[in-house]
Amino acid sequence: MKFIELVLQNFGPYAGRQVINLSPEDNEKSTPIILFGGMNGGGKTTLMDAIRLALYGQRAQCSTRGNLGYSDFLTQCVNRHTPPTEKTRIELFFEHIEYNQVIKLRIVRYWTANPKDGKDHLGILDGEWPDTALAQTWDEYIENLLPLGISNLFLFDGEQVKELADLDTPPPLVVEAIKSLLGLELVDRLSVDLDVLVSRKRKQLAGAKELADLDEIERKLNKYNEEKEAVTQEQANLTNQSHIAKKNHQQTYNKFLSEGGKIAGEKSQLDQQLEEAKEKAQKQRQSLCELAAGALPLALIQPLLMEAEIQGEKESVWQQAQAAQNLIKERDRRLLDRLNQLQLTAQKIKQIQTFLDGENKTLAEDIGKPEEFRLGVDIETLKNLSLLLHHQLPLEINQAENQLQYLTEFESDIDSTERQLASAAAPEIYQRLLDAVNEAKDEEIKIKVAAEIADRKKLELENAIAQIKKDLAAYGEEFMNRKNSHHIITSAAKVQKTLQVFREKLTLKKLNKLEIQVTECFRYLLHKSNLVHRVVIDANNYSLSLYDPEGKSVPKHRLSAGEKQLLAIALLWGLARVSGRQLPVAIDTPLGRLDSSHRTNLVERYFPSASHQVILLSTDTEIGKIEVEKLREQDAIAREYLLKYDIEQRQTIVEEGYFW
Repeated sequence: MKFIELVLQNFGPYAGRQVINLSPEDNEKSTPIILFGGMNGGGKTTLMDAIRLALYGQRAQCSTRGNLGYSDFLTQCVNRHTPPTEKTRIELFFEHIEYNQVIKLRIVRYWTANPKDGKDHLGILDGEWPDTALAQTWDEYIENLLPLGISNLFLFDGEQVKELADLDTPPPLVVEAIKSLLGLELVDRLSVDLDVLVSRKRKQLAGAKELADLDEIERKLNKYNEEKEAVTQEQANLTNQSHIAKKNHQQTYNKFLSEGGKIAGEKSQLDQQLEEAKEKAQKQRQSLCELAAGALPLALIQPLLMEAEIQGEKESVWQQAQAAQNLIKERDRRLLDRLNQLQLTAQKIKQIQTFLDGENKTLAEDIGKPEEFRLGVDIETLKNLSLLLHHQLPLEINQAENQLQYLTEFESDIDSTERQLASAAAPEIYQRLLDAVNEAKDEEIKIKVAAEIADRKKLELENAIAQIKKDLAAYGEEFMNRKNSHHIITSAAKVQKTLQVFREKLTLKKLNKLEIQVTECFRYLLHKSNLVHRVVIDANNYSLSLYDPEGKSVPKHRLSAGEKQLLAIALLWGLARVSGRQLPVAIDTPLGRLDSSHRTNLVERYFPSASHQVILLSTDTEIGKIEVEKLREQDAIAREYLLKYDIEQRQTIVEEGYFW
């Protein structure tokens, strides 16, 4: 299957008629990638919805539909500038191989605002001629080409990959798609057909009363099966709604945060924190003022005070030496007086006096005199100066530094709190944001409760169906043993058991092929090829388990967010390869949260090889200049388009070329 052309007329943001060539053939050369560039809100997802809507109509799982009825959804899709005389129209031209022949078909859907009967008009053109019969059986026809159940494996977006990457087990829609791709639904269908056959035989063999009882039991069985089918469909819808509600809740909460709603809600607390910080800062300033009223300012002249201390010590030492010298002279005088009393000769006394004078002179020379006698401080003053310089002043400096650090921290807290308060939303905006968050949260809870109710209801119906089947089996045992058709019923039971065994073995065989493909794809995409040696898929819930080259389990939480996303892509890629179907792949916002190395692997290895036709819808930050150059170097891009969105007109125009 290959998409050739998409035509949009007055659909979503696409005003007027715009024709988009999707053919991967360019200048007689087949290259797989059709690249669309567009900013968020520019119409990328609308293109994907258009393809889904063209293929499946009312059954299409479009991203913007939500809980809307089909009529309301079609009205929502009409461009706001559409003239009353014009219709909204989608055309998808594609080709596929049927009985070794190329078949080209054009799907045409058109409608007006508030469409009549709540539906669109469907036309199928085979060449230039309408095929009315095919249009009437289109749902059955497209199910053979691209079943709705597996369409999400070929037409998917980055958000879907993120959700698949974050879940431990695949969601129900993916599980059903896996079963469909692997052919497991054929076994279930055969099992149902056997139940129908046995039911007919019971009716043939039963008497009037038994027949009436069987009719009643089968009526209940059919009723329960219908209810179960409805509940199953409801579960699928609720799962989709749950993803939308969860995403909407997250978006409203992010908006609540970004526009200052959270800060506005904490305003009273922040005001209190601000007052406390200001009070603490004021106390610190007061403490610094008290320190400044003491000896702390002397720290400004600390070098001068240290010089004064040194000078004072020198002068003190000289004064002490001078006093000692005076005492020695007084002692020498008393000594000479005593010697005179001893009646020594004048010559000896003169010699002694000469000796003493020489000693005093030497001592005076040793003592010397300060170069400049400036201070004249006493010893007590010097002690106080030394205490100030070596104890009191360092202590007060340390205290001042600590208090300055505290003051800086408090002032930083004040600045931070004031900035937060300045970004707080106004009361009326805060209330609007809070209401939106609460409404989104209530909607998410409401859908979750509805899903739980549906789960319980389905379980009750399954139990009731199982009980009714036991009752039917009892009729088979009690009333049919003697009839010629008994062997059909008993054989059917054996066949059911055989089918169960066959289903289990078929599941293991198919899953083994899928495991090989997923492992190969994952290792091919992963730049750390030695991280995972094997991917194993659980046959019961289809969860993925990873093992390293030594056979040890690799917990999924050890993978980075980007590696988890690559694993999800590998699962989708592996499923597509195992299915054997030649189908186009369309990817919206393809690169998500991948880092540069994983992004490179995806660009170089996955996009050019994912299918014979790969439609990429990207922003300028996902497939940027580097990535698009790599794709061009590989000669992988057939066509490039840019979705230019006019904010004032709220319209999108499709132009050839990319951002660069």
